[in-house]
Amino acid sequence: MVIPAARPVDTELNEENTMSQTAEASFAPPEVAPRLWIGGAWRDPEGGATMDVIDPATGRAVAQVAAASTGDVAAAAAAARTAFRDGEWARMPARERSRVLLRAAALMRERVEELAQAESLDVGKPIAFARMIDVPNAADLYEYYGTLAPHLDGATRDVPIPAFAYTRCEPRGVVAAISPFNFPLILSSSKIAPALAAGNTVVHKPSPLTPLSALLMAELLRDAGVPDGVYNVVTGPGAELGDALVRDPAVDMVAFTGSTAVGRVVARTAGELLKPVAAELGGNAANILFADADLDQAVGAVINAFVFNTGQFCMAGPRLLVERPVYDTVVGILEQAVGGVPLGRPSDPGTVIGPLASAAQRDRVDEMVRDAVASGGRVVTGGERIELDGGFYYAPTVIVDLPDDALAVREEVFGPVLTVQAFDTEDEAVALANGTAYGLAAGVQTTDISRAHRVAARLEAGIVWVNGWAMLDAAMPFGGVKDSGWGRENGPEALASFTRSKSVIIGLGQPGG
Repeated sequence: MVIPAARPVDTELNEENTMSQTAEASFAPPEVAPRLWIGGAWRDPEGGATMDVIDPATGRAVAQVAAASTGDVAAAAAAARTAFRDGEWARMPARERSRVLLRAAALMRERVEELAQAESLDVGKPIAFARMIDVPNAADLYEYYGTLAPHLDGATRDVPIPAFAYTRCEPRGVVAAISPFNFPLILSSSKIAPALAAGNTVVHKPSPLTPLSALLMAELLRDAGVPDGVYNVVTGPGAELGDALVRDPAVDMVAFTGSTAVGRVVARTAGELLKPVAAELGGNAANILFADADLDQAVGAVINAFVFNTGQFCMAGPRLLVERPVYDTVVGILEQAVGGVPLGRPSDPGTVIGPLASAAQRDRVDEMVRDAVASGGRVVTGGERIELDGGFYYAPTVIVDLPDDALAVREEVFGPVLTVQAFDTEDEAVALANGTAYGLAAGVQTTDISRAHRVAARLEAGIVWVNGWAMLDAAMPFGGVKDSGWGRENGPEALASFTRSKSVIIGLGQPGG
């Protein structure tokens, strides 16, 4: 995943290019019934409850989905347990599982428009990004883990006893995949694809804000050849269903992406039950811009890092640290350029910034900007809601002059907001970058290759980008340190987390016996 350039930094501002004015026709919502996918079939939720899916671009309901109960969660977990224990998936030759996942990737690419429109309606994601980034990258994950599946081998070991010793690489069992609202398709695929590749079965609980692509994937995976009960989907209220899923005795492992606060609860519950957890949590990444950087390239990366996905990106770069000799120049460029990044309806192919995913998220961003101003910050550009079609829009915002202990510096805003601070030395930049509880991502903008390596090694983050942002690939792992979680998604490291090793030692008797 590489974020396309938002807009050249020398764009002139005018009323016409500040907001996208021409929009495509509204997308038709996908045809999903208010049912749950359990055991390879659609079933009505216990009690028949439903919930609305809200289009963030208009604030209006575009679909209804099932609101599962804890009883439905138990049924899904039981179906996954039965499929794992009695079904063919875990015992299927890895090459057969590989073929299924490769077919799934191919089907996703064939249905790119359907999946992209579902993501756009669910999240308010600009359609161009859903088409170019979300669906292709999710398909890449199924393809990548499909190619890795046949290579999950054990090993023989030379032991100083009369025995033949070897290890087996086995699936963990039933995996609870709990995914967030900001990248529904990518961040569910980064769990489900490696879990399936390793031979596990899955119960997927998507965010209640963004359930559409999970329901589409249920039938797509079935069409690819995933057996009944191997992939199950329960939609509904987050906290109640998530807790029931983590606690269910049929669940063997939890893969979670979400806020640090909720991650603590998940980890505490799973820990009491001795269940392994992979958790990718919140972030508050610093982007360090040194005076020797190529400013055109660097400022483009800075803008992309905080406006991509309307800032709703755990690995966004909402904190910019600028070396003092170029501080005023960089702030001046941002003041001129940021307002020109196209903001508008997600259905417009020219839109770069869409609405936030919910009214609550928009209100939270606005509250944090107001708090920043109250803390002494100065808004250089933005800092206001945008009224358009009743949607949840917020102008891309740049804030300077904030103290280190300001809330917008210490905590994740999760919106299109950038704070800018100056530094004088490399040591000071590293200290500022590492000065939060989070450690998910970081960036370095410099033309000094020695400095790039030196600073990257000192940053407390799971992934560091140099002269760019969000350069991601299925083969490259990412994840957090400190309050940003543990475990890794993507790469062979993620696949390994969905397996466990078993040792087998076969006695050969005494020599000459």
